[in-house]
Amino acid sequence: MSNVVNPFGQVLVALVTPFTADGEVDWPGVEKHIDDVITAGADGIVVTGTTGETSTLTDPEKLRLVEVGKSVSNGRAKIITGGGSNETAHAIDLYRQSEKAGADGVMIVTPYYNKPTQAGILTHFRMIADATDLPVILYDIPGRTGVPIKYETILRAAKHPNILAVKDAKGDFSEVSRVLNQTDLLYFSGDDANALPHMAIGAAGLIGVTANIAATPYRQMVDAVNAGDLATATAAHMQLEPLVRAVMTHVPGTVAAKYILHGLGRISSPRVRLPLVGPEEWEAAQIEDEIALVKNIPGVDFSNFRPDRNAAAGGALPQVHGTTR
Repeated sequence: MSNVVNPFGQVLVALVTPFTADGEVDWPGVEKHIDDVITAGADGIVVTGTTGETSTLTDPEKLRLVEVGKSVSNGRAKIITGGGSNETAHAIDLYRQSEKAGADGVMIVTPYYNKPTQAGILTHFRMIADATDLPVILYDIPGRTGVPIKYETILRAAKHPNILAVKDAKGDFSEVSRVLNQTDLLYFSGDDANALPHMAIGAAGLIGVTANIAATPYRQMVDAVNAGDLATATAAHMQLEPLVRAVMTHVPGTVAAKYILHGLGRISSPRVRLPLVGPEEWEAAQIEDEIALVKNIPGVDFSNFRPDRNAAAGGALPQVHGTTR
């Protein structure tokens, strides 16, 4: 277990960005959703991450999400800005602006598409960490970026005073144990199904997609782990299992989370931006079949679940597109 004071929280929500039916950011919906997840037990919010559709948000939208998050949280939860860029100069500028907008921390994803060497990855991380006074989470998700952060690179990055944590979506538990043994880095589970297994070997918490829908059982899980109560933590894990499967296995997590949130009446539209699209009929049916197995999750009443496949169909082209500069 790390001896570093945790500046991020333990139950972090990888926040969806609610859109209107035409694909514009639903700002009142953003405010409501942030308040909902904090009230349900989240103590950290990652805006503009993968789940927030960072790839199709504009920089002004990303910065406003930080500002809105800070305003709504009002000190109740930390606001972390995610996403970044595969262009180091752009990422530096974006994180500097995010710091001015009030972010409490930054999450830096491994540069995607470029497929840099480990030396390039380390340089990217160090230069961004040099450019901000905010605490940094490194995001290791080779399934999306094409390259892992190798063990040796994590050890070298850990020597930077601003780099305090890793979000792990690689699932190599033996490597997590080695890093925890040799550094003071905090670890966050980046795979909803592995939140409890990660915490069982010393992770500080989770950054979860399913927590958009059900933050309360994750709060219970984390509190139980903190108290050394494995039975209660395991019960929360088992309660969440069919919901995690519904969210994370059939379509991208963002798509499923919005589909379910809209079906629960918690966001006004399930719309995503292209190239993401809503679930096809057979995918929606799979999600709904998993939801039918969800029982007694605190804070979520699935007896009122009314999915709308037509509202979710297709994807939106926003009026102003994202850009790498």
